[in-house]
Order: sequence, then structure tokens, then C-alpha cells
Amino acid sequence: MSKRHKKYKKYVQTKVFTSPGTLEYVGKDVPIDTIVKLVEFNDEIYQQKIVKSIIDCKPSPNESHVNWLDVDGVHEVHIVEEIGKHYHLHPLLLEDVLNTEQKPKLEHFGEQNIFVIMKMLQFNDTLNEVETEHVALVLGKNYVVSFQEMHKSDVFAPIFARLKASVGKTRKGKADYLFYSLCDLVVDNYFVILEKFSEKLEDLEIKIIENPHKDDQTALYELRRELMQIRKAVLPLRDIFGSLTRDNSDLIQASTNIYLRDVYDHILQTLETIESYREMIENIQNIYLTSLSNKMNSVMKTLTVFTAIFMPLTFIAGIYGMNFDNMPELRHPNGYFYTIGSMVAISIVLWIYFKWKKYV
Repeated sequence: MSKRHKKYKKYVQTKVFTSPGTLEYVGKDVPIDTIVKLVEFNDEIYQQKIVKSIIDCKPSPNESHVNWLDVDGVHEVHIVEEIGKHYHLHPLLLEDVLNTEQKPKLEHFGEQNIFVIMKMLQFNDTLNEVETEHVALVLGKNYVVSFQEMHKSDVFAPIFARLKASVGKTRKGKADYLFYSLCDLVVDNYFVILEKFSEKLEDLEIKIIENPHKDDQTALYELRRELMQIRKAVLPLRDIFGSLTRDNSDLIQASTNIYLRDVYDHILQTLETIESYREMIENIQNIYLTSLSNKMNSVMKTLTVFTAIFMPLTFIAGIYGMNFDNMPELRHPNGYFYTIGSMVAISIVLWIYFKWKKYV
């Protein structure tokens, strides 16, 4: 049973027979505890702390501060549930946070918050494949809550570093600008993944052109599956960010909307690149099949030439192999040598002829 089928079977067993809003974790088993970080900042101050008790994760009532609660690991249901109570998050929203198989989506919960699910793609150099991480973002009036599936590294580490160093506009912006920054980081990482994918695709193309092998068919299949995985993560974002840029929400300022349109443009560019890679894979597939066909034709041509050379030799050997007494040259003392010599001469003449015709 494939990993994909096992994950889908687990999803069905967990979600199908439960009522809407039931909080159950769907995803990989995670052996370590959830890490919750709370950041409060504006253009003058920056405070970051690890939340030891869920009661400490409440957003600051000071509207001049932006509150960012980052939850690294959604496998501990009680933590996600308590955070939902503090931030007044809808149970259906929390249900999608806990379901790492949930596809990317956008939800508006009135003017209270905007909820977005995205897929962070990371390249595993050890396994030489793309890994998907579930990311959920909640935008409120002066806060952002980010949920990320527990992986080896913190996907939002560059944003933390940018805030701490007070680099760029993030410290000066409001919660909506932080929300944009997180989305932009996820989308920009798609370009890194596609660059890695492009290198693998080019290497395989060169290999197939120079010396096609039966294992190349499997490698092409794996690349196609990997590209479909990337496309599955990116394609829904086109509608999500298209809707975000068109909706007039009080939670997103007009100045930030311009940046969201830039993210939308990056998504379109990513999709165009994905489509071009799909065409490249199809072309490489055709090159592979053509190369195999040419290789087979070359082998068949060589075999045909040798068959044509041995046909007259077999004919001569067959005639002189008949057991008749009255055959010319049968009793000749040098008959054997004449026969062998003529067979060699015929072979040389035919080989020269085939070379001249460029059959070999």
C-alpha cells in the first residue's frame, strides 16, 4: 500500500463519521512537543517569548502593537483548542487547522478574521524529493496566528529574523502586512523548489539523450508525480489570492492590497512555469521513446546485415552438405579450401557493399 493511500485511508477513518467541528488531528505522528511563540512588535519595540502556559498567549489589548502567535506543531489538539478559545476562532476553522490533508482554501469569518490554508514546499536533499508542510494563517484586527505542521526547520524563521533586525517594512506595518509577509514567504519558496526541479529535469534530459535506459522511465514518472504535487499546492492559491485582492475587507488596508496583488502575480508566474515543465516532461518522454526506437532499429539493422551476410554462406554449406555421390568438386583435393575461400570472399564483398550503402 502506497504512502498516499495510507494517508487517505487514515483521513477517511478519522473524518467521515465525525460531526462537523470535531477537533481531531489528521497527519503524521510527531514525537516532540508543540512550540508556541508570541511576538509583540511595532516600529519601536520587539518582544518575543516562548509561551509556557496557554493563558499567556492572549493578544495584547494595545492596538498599537501587532501580535503574532506562531504555533509550530498542530498535533496536540488541546493546545490548538485553547488557542481557539482565546482568539475566538470558529470550530470549523480549528478543524481545518488540525487536518494536514486539507487542501489550500480561503475563509472569511465576518469581519472578525480571515483564514487561509497554504502548503509550504521544502526540498529534502537527503531523499532528493519535495516535502509538503501544512500551514494555516489567521488574520485578525491586530493579530496574526500562524499554525505550521511540525518539521525539521521553522519555515517562518526568515520573518522572525527580519522583525528582530527591524529590516524592511514588516516592523512598521500592521497585522495585515505581517499576514502578507508570511504568504509571500511561502509563495517565494515555490521558485526555489521549481529551480531544484528544473535541475533534476535537465539532468535527466541530458542522460536520456546521450544514453536512454529503462530506469529513466521510472525517473520520468517520479518527476511527473512531483510536479503534480507542486501544482496541487499552487493552483488553488490563484483563486484564493485573486479573491483576497478583490474583496474589500476592513482587515486588509489598501496599501497592503497592492502587495497581495504582487503575490498573486508570483502565483501566476509559478503556474506558468509548472505548465512549461509539464510540456518539457512530455517532450522528454517522446525523446525517450524515440531514442529507444532508434536504438532498437540500430540493433535490428545490425542483425539484418549479419543475417544477409550469412544467408549465402548457409546456402553454400547446405548444398555441399548433401549426401550425394555425383556432386562436382566433391572429390577435388582442394575443394574444401575453395569452398571456404569463396565463402570468405562473399562475406567480405557483402560487408564492403553494406558499408558503402551505410547500412552499418
